[in-house]
Amino acid sequence: MRLLTGTIASTSKRRATPRRRVQPRWVKPVARTSAVLALLAGLAGGGWYLWSSDTIPEAAIELRADALNLSREAGLAVADVLLEGRERTDAGLLLAVLDVKRGDALLGIDVAAARERLEAINWVRSAVIERRLPHTLYVRIEERQPMALWQRDDRLVLVDAEGVVILRDNIAAFGHLPVLVGDDAPLEAPALLAMLETAPELRARVRAATLVGERRWNLLFDNGIDVRLPEENPMGAWTRLAALEREHKVLAKDVIAIDLRFADRLVVRVAPDTAKRLRNPGKNT
Repeated sequence: MRLLTGTIASTSKRRATPRRRVQPRWVKPVARTSAVLALLAGLAGGGWYLWSSDTIPEAAIELRADALNLSREAGLAVADVLLEGRERTDAGLLLAVLDVKRGDALLGIDVAAARERLEAINWVRSAVIERRLPHTLYVRIEERQPMALWQRDDRLVLVDAEGVVILRDNIAAFGHLPVLVGDDAPLEAPALLAMLETAPELRARVRAATLVGERRWNLLFDNGIDVRLPEENPMGAWTRLAALEREHKVLAKDVIAIDLRFADRLVVRVAPDTAKRLRNPGKNT
C-alpha cells in the first residue's frame, strides 16, 4: 500500500499560489439589498401569524421597523419623486397628499393607501404609483378633463365627461365651456357634444344646452336664439340647422326661436316687433 501524502505535499509546492478573486464593486450592495428583501419577505409571510395568534403586536411592529431601517441603510430610501401627467393639479397638493419625504424607506410606503389619497383629489381621475429601486417613487396621474359648466342649485359647477364635479368655485377660467341645465344633463351631455362637433363653427356659438324631460335638448346660441332639437334623430335636425345657417344665415334673422322637432317643416318664432311688421306690411311701426 502506497501513501499518497508525500506526493500530494510535493506536488502542491510546485503549483502556483492561487490568486484571490476580486469581486465587482456592485456585488456587495446587491447582496446586501437581496438579504434585506429576503428579510422583509419573511416578515410579510409571518406577519399575519403574529397578528392573528395574539402574540405581541409590538414585536411585529419592531421587526418591521428594524427591517425598514436595514433597507434604508442598504440604499433603498426615497431620493426622487418622479411625477407625470400633471397639468392642472397643484404640485404642492400632490406632494402633501403623498406624504413622502426624502430619506423615507422606499419599501415602507403604502402604495395602495397613497393611490387612494391621490384619487380623492378633485382633478385626479386615476393614479399609478410604483417603487423603482433603489430610490425613486414613480407617480403617474390621469387628470379629469373639463367638459362643461353645470347649473345646479342656482350655481355653476365644473364637471367632466363622467358627470363628476371638479370645481365648485374659481371657475371663471372655464367660462368658454357650454352651460348644462337639467338633473341628468352631465350624463347625457357627452353624446350631445359629440354630435355638435360635427359642425364646429355652429358648435362654437352654442352657449347653453337644457335637457328637457330627460328626453331631448334645447340649445341657446350666443345671440339669444333658442333652438329646439327633437327626441328622435337629433343628429338629422342638427345637420339641417347647419345647412340652413350655411345657405341662408338663419341665425342672423330676426328670430328668437327655431323649432326643429318636425321633420317635414321648420317652425320659426320671430320677435314681437317683427311679427307685427309681418302682419301689417304696409304700415310703418
